[in-house]
Amino acid sequence: MIHAGIAEDDFRIASIHQELVQQVEGFQCDHRALNARETMEMLKKHPIHLLLLDIYMPDELGTSLLGNIREHYPSVDIIIISASSDTAHVQKSLRYGVFDYIVKPVSLERLEQTLQKYISFRQQLTESAELTQDHIDKLTSFRPSGTTAAAKEKELEDLPKGIDPLTLQTVRDELEQTSAGVTAEEMGSFLGASRTTARRYLEYLISIKEAEAKPIYGIVGRPERKYFRK
Repeated sequence: MIHAGIAEDDFRIASIHQELVQQVEGFQCDHRALNARETMEMLKKHPIHLLLLDIYMPDELGTSLLGNIREHYPSVDIIIISASSDTAHVQKSLRYGVFDYIVKPVSLERLEQTLQKYISFRQQLTESAELTQDHIDKLTSFRPSGTTAAAKEKELEDLPKGIDPLTLQTVRDELEQTSAGVTAEEMGSFLGASRTTARRYLEYLISIKEAEAKPIYGIVGRPERKYFRK
């Protein structure tokens, strides 16, 4: 059983993340912290294997804890779950070896994917006393490092004007969960934005080959474009 801890200053969001973790087989999540001080106390008192760490906490940034956690609790693995897509935060987190960096709002599918990778990572890490190069290659492939980390940072730097990274991630997640596809009007309603704004994000995802559009013919009028996640 993998014991996870939640460090999140919003009690409601902490409860949601705890519930999401509990739904994944192999994880137990009994402990939560609402600020940086409680986070360090939680790690001191309880055998935590995996920490889901927010960045924006009331007393200290989560990224400021990374060095302290690495020094005193080197066996604790960390997944950042934060509203911050600031390049400096992403860079610092990756350089301290976090297992993954997820931008809020996080979907069950996205978190479950990471947790399943983490299970495989721990199994690979502990299956033998000595690791072959093949084992090591598999271990490094689980982490968002190398090309993947560079791609994340590059995407943040290269986003065109008018594309907000948090809104973009929200559009991605909604497309991921909607197999029937969405129109620009439906996405705008979901975002609380105009159809024009929603279309800008959807067309951007098409331009980077993460989405596709298909004409849907109604009873009258021109065909409507529906967008699907690739």
